[in-house]
Amino acid sequence: MGFLDKLKNKTQKAKGAAKEDAGRRADDPYLEAEGRKDRTAGGAKQVGEQVKDAAKEAKDTFKR
Repeated sequence: MGFLDKLKNKTQKAKGAAKEDAGRRADDPYLEAEGRKDRTAGGAKQVGEQVKDAAKEAKDTFKR
């Protein structure tokens, strides 16, 4: 996984957590749900990138 991909995913997760917290504080369920969606999407992307990394490592291992 590239450094920029990691950074983007972590930024999306942090932004989502901030929106979710702001929604809770403002008693705005829509903002809270949007934040939860952003946080979940960032986590899912992170997992997808980790799977790609694991597949690449496995491929490289069997190449030797």
